[in-house]
Formats: sequence, structure tokens, C-alpha cells
Amino acid sequence: MLRLIATSLCLRCQHVPLLLSNLRACSTLGSVENQQTVEALYELSVDIQKVRKLKGWVLHQSPAYTKEVASLLRDMGASTPIIAHILAVHPEAVLCNSEQLQAQQELWMSVCPNHRELIGIIEKFPASFFSASSHLENQRKNIAYFQSLNLNKRIITKLMASAPQSFSRPVEQNQLMVCTLQQAYTELGGDEANMRIWLQKLLSQNPFVLLKPPEVLRQNLLFLKDKGFTTSELLRLLSKLRGFVTELNPDSMCRTLAFSQETIGCSDAELREIILKCPALLYHPESTLAERFEGLLSAGISMSQIIQTPTILELTTQIINYRIHLLKSRGYDVSTGSLDVINGTKKDFEMNFGKLQLRRERPLFNPVAPLKGDD
Repeated sequence: MLRLIATSLCLRCQHVPLLLSNLRACSTLGSVENQQTVEALYELSVDIQKVRKLKGWVLHQSPAYTKEVASLLRDMGASTPIIAHILAVHPEAVLCNSEQLQAQQELWMSVCPNHRELIGIIEKFPASFFSASSHLENQRKNIAYFQSLNLNKRIITKLMASAPQSFSRPVEQNQLMVCTLQQAYTELGGDEANMRIWLQKLLSQNPFVLLKPPEVLRQNLLFLKDKGFTTSELLRLLSKLRGFVTELNPDSMCRTLAFSQETIGCSDAELREIILKCPALLYHPESTLAERFEGLLSAGISMSQIIQTPTILELTTQIINYRIHLLKSRGYDVSTGSLDVINGTKKDFEMNFGKLQLRRERPLFNPVAPLKGDD
């Protein structure tokens, strides 16, 4: 889900830059490639065919600063293969001149602890580092704002890397969303002493929350309040949803809640308890929930077991069937046992499965059996 949300947001927020790129590509369509750029990329072992296929327009641009970009990355500790990878996936980097590169390096080093970590970020998020010079002033103001909130530098770095659009826009927009989140937290009874930690955790779990209109948050919280959730329960939901409350809308939640209640056959109060244990029921579409309910029931799991451990609905049917198959091979009956052994992350399951296997292999100690001694 997060990947889908991130992709849609990126496409929406980068619409204008992409338009400019397309116009630039069209304007150079008939020109020949910049041979200096091509040769410099060859020397760095960059996959030129990949560049031509995905972003060939870059090779037609002049001037280009391939050697300067490579030199900067090398000075920060990047190896030749890493430089080649960065320029292959984001060849636009060669269009940044030395002044731009220096300004971005200084900007990022104001929140990044060392060059090694910065190279790691550039390798994963090259577009975030090689951004347009027109965004520099907004980036500086946004960094100063988040620092004024006493957020951890690593969190600010993560925000810059994974949601660069929130730093390229005017700082007032981020201030408005952060204030809305803080206001919601206090109005729902949150402890002001813990607000910084709460906000920091929420932003790290979903950086794209900053890009949503504040009104969306207010509307969703009002909808849930009308459904009978108390202020303390709403605060729990807001924290458990990890910022994804801004990805919801009243219409979709209404349909999902109605479907879940009809399928489970529970009261409004019981449904609220289930939602508090498994907020995923709020954002999964009916088709996904229908498939997961059907998969669990067909595997011999009862509805009462699902109600007791609703977080099992966060797992796909494929994962559930695979885990049940492994458990059956060890003689574990999911229809009578606890679903806790199936539930959780891959690491959780492997740990539970290992404990189950260990219990089967370990001989039981009989306290009344005579001890063997020396004759």
C-alpha cells in the first residue's frame, strides 16, 4: 500500500518538473548526442543503453557536468560501481553544475552525520539530492523549520530523501499540516510532553502525510468520531494508522466498515473493538477483505478465531496458506490452536515456528521417573 501511495503522490507532485523534462526532450529530439557526455559515461562504466532507453534526452543536453558529478561523489567516498549505478538510474545528475552540487552537498550535510551515509541516500534516492536549484531556498527554510521542532536529524534526512516534494514547496504548507497534526493530537487528549516523539514517529512512518491537505485529516477524524470512537480511541487509531489516516476518505471507510460488520456479524461496539486491534480494516477495499475472509475460513479457521486475532487480516491469503502448510507439517492444527503462531511479520512467524519445533523435539522431563545412578 505504501508503495502505491508513494508512487501516486510522487507523480502528482512532480507533474510540473516532468512536463518541463518532456518539453526539453522534445526540443532536443532532432539534435545529436553530446559526445563528451557519452564518452565520460562510458569511462565510468555507466550502462549507456539503459540511459538511451529510459532518459535518452539527457544525452542531447549541453552543457553537461559528468566529470564534476563523478568527482563530487568520489570525494564523498563513492566507489566506481556506485557512481555508475547512480548515473544510470538518474542521468539528469550530469546537468547539475559545480555550484549546484556544492550547494546541495552543504544543504544535506547540515542534517546528515557523514559522507558515507549521504552516499547511501544518494544511491537510493538520487533524484532527491540532484534537485533543481530553484528549490534551494525552500529546502533551506523547510530544514530550518523541522529543526525548530527539535526533530531528530535522521528523521529530517529521511523526509528529505523519501518525500523531497515536501521540502521543495513553501515552508508555510508544511507548517499548516504539522500544526493540524499537533492540534489533533492535543484535542484527542495526547500528552504535550510526548508530542515531539509522537510527531517524529508519525512522520518517519509516513513522510507523505505532509503532502495531504489538512482538511482530509479533519474530515476523517470527524467521520470516525461519528461512528462512536471516543477521543482516546481516536488517538490510538491516529497513532496505529501511522499517518495513513490522511490516505482514507469517509466514503471508502463507510463501505469497508459496512462490509466487515456484515461479514463478521457483530455489533457496532464489537466492530469498533476489532478496528482498534486491526486498523487495516479501514483502508483495505472490500474485494481484498472478501478474499482474505474466504481464504481464512476455507483453511479451517473460524470466525471467532478471526475476531479474537483480527490482525490476521493484514496478511495476504498466499502468506496465510504458506504458513498453515508449514505448521501442518509439524502437526499443528490451526482450527483448534491459537492464531498468534501464524500472525505477525516474517521474523515473528519464523521465531514462533522455531519455538514450536523446539517443543516437539525436546523430551519431556518426568519428575517421578527414577534417576540412573552408578552401580
